[in-house]
Amino acid sequence: MKAADTDPAELRSSLLGLEIFAGLTEDQLDWLVSVSEPRVLGDGEVLFRDGEEASGFHVLLAGGLVVTKVVDGREEVLTRHSTEEESAAAEEHDGKPSAAHRFTGELPLLTDGAYVATAAASGPATTVVAYPKPVFFEMLTRCHGVAAVLIPVLAWRIKSSEVQARKRATVEALGTLAAGLAHELNNPAAAVARAAQELAPALEGLTRTAQAWGAAATGAERSVLDRLAEELDKLPPPVTTDPFAQADAEEEIADWAERAGTERPGLLGSGVSDLGLELGWLLERLEGIGEPALPAALDHLAALLEIRSLAAELRAAGPRISQLVAATRDYANLDRAPEQRFAVADGIENTLVVLRAKLAGITIVRAYESDLPELTGYPSELNQVWTNLVDNAAEAMEGAGTLTLRVRAEGVCLVVEITDTGRGIPEDSLPRIFEPFYTTKDVGKGTGLGLHLSYRIVTQRHHGSITARSRPGETRMVVRLPLTAAAACAETPDEPTSTH
Repeated sequence: MKAADTDPAELRSSLLGLEIFAGLTEDQLDWLVSVSEPRVLGDGEVLFRDGEEASGFHVLLAGGLVVTKVVDGREEVLTRHSTEEESAAAEEHDGKPSAAHRFTGELPLLTDGAYVATAAASGPATTVVAYPKPVFFEMLTRCHGVAAVLIPVLAWRIKSSEVQARKRATVEALGTLAAGLAHELNNPAAAVARAAQELAPALEGLTRTAQAWGAAATGAERSVLDRLAEELDKLPPPVTTDPFAQADAEEEIADWAERAGTERPGLLGSGVSDLGLELGWLLERLEGIGEPALPAALDHLAALLEIRSLAAELRAAGPRISQLVAATRDYANLDRAPEQRFAVADGIENTLVVLRAKLAGITIVRAYESDLPELTGYPSELNQVWTNLVDNAAEAMEGAGTLTLRVRAEGVCLVVEITDTGRGIPEDSLPRIFEPFYTTKDVGKGTGLGLHLSYRIVTQRHHGSITARSRPGETRMVVRLPLTAAAACAETPDEPTSTH
C-alpha cells in the first residue's frame, strides 16, 4: 500500500461526490481535504486485518474492497464495497444503505476495539482515503452531516452482523447437535447392528444344539438344564468385578468345558463369566447330568447364553436410542409452540447430552434444587444460551476440570449458575464480554457474538439478567430468569463482574 499523488482539487471533487460528505460546507471540505491520506492498493493487498487494533476510518474512492472473516478455520465473505453504480444498486435492493458501500472501519473505532474482519483490495487500482482515529473523531465533531449518514449505516451493519450471527449460530447448533447425536448413537447403534448380524447364526446354533440335547438327555437331565435356564433368566445384572478375576474365571470354565468335550468352550466361558459367575457355581447346577449327555448340555447352554447376551444388548441399546432421540427433540424443541411452560433443568440436561463429546474428561457436578418451578418462555432459545456457556467453559478448561451446574429458585427468579475451573477471563476483558464483536478467543476462533446473542436472549426475550464473575481457576456465569412477567431479576455484584 502506497500513498497516492492526488491533486487537492480532484480529491475535493471526489469527496464532495460521496453521500457521506455531500452536505459539507466549503470550510469543512477544505479541512477534510487537508487531513485526508489517499492510498493506492494493489489487487488483493490488505487494508487491515482481523484482530488488529483499529487505527483509521477508510473511504473508498475507486475500485473495490472485499471484507472477509475466518470463522472456525473457514473464510467467509461478509460484504463487498465497490464504486460501481450497479453494485450499489444491487446492495440497496438487499436493504443496505446506499452510503454503506463507500466506507469502512467506523465500528471498531467507535467501540475502541480491534478490527473484526479483514479488508483487501478487489481490483488492480483500488484507491482509499484514510483518516486516523483522532481525525475521525474530530470529523464527527466538525462535520455534523457525516454523523447523520454514518449512524444509519452503523445501525444496519450491527443488525446485519447479528442476523448473520444468528444464522451461523443456528447452523453451528445443528452441527453440534448432529455431531453429538452421531457420537452418542454410535455405541447403541453398533450394538444393534452387531446383535442383528449375529442373531441368525446364533438361532441356528440354538436349534441345532437343542436337537442334539433332546436326543442325548433323559427326562431328568432335561429338568436339570431347564432349572438352570430359569435361574439364569432371574439373575440380576452383574455387578462390576475385577476384570482380571473375570478373565481367570472365563479361562478356567473354558478349559473345563474343553475337557468335557463341548464344541465351543470359549463361548461357554465368556457367557458364564460375563454374568459374574465362576466354575464352582456352574458345576453345582449341572449335577444330575451324566457324562454321556454333558457335551450336548454344555453346547446347548452356550447357545442359550449367546442368545441371552444378544437379547440383553438389544434391550439396553433400544431404550438408549430412544432417550437420545427424546433429548435431541427436546433440545431442538421440535413441533412445539414457541412460548411454553418448561423445566429449565431439563434443557440443561439435554444440552449436556448434545455436548457430551466435548465434555469428555471434564467432571460434571449437578446441584439442582428440588421442586423447581417451571418457566414460561422459549426453551430452544435458552438451550442456545446453555450451549454457548457450557461450550465456552469446556474450551476454557481445555478438556480437564470441573463443570458445576446449579439451578435454584431465588425469590421471584430462577437462577442458573454455570461454573468452570478454567483459565478465567482477564479482568480488563470482563466488563466487555457481552459487547457485540468482542471476543477473548484467538483470531478465527470466535465471532464475538455468542455471548452477545446469549445476553439478548436472556434480557430481551426473557426479561432476565446475565452476569459473569471470574478469577483464575473459577469463572461463574449467572443467569436470572423471572418466574412471572411482572418480576424483575437483577444482581448486585460483590466482586468484579460483567453485567453489560
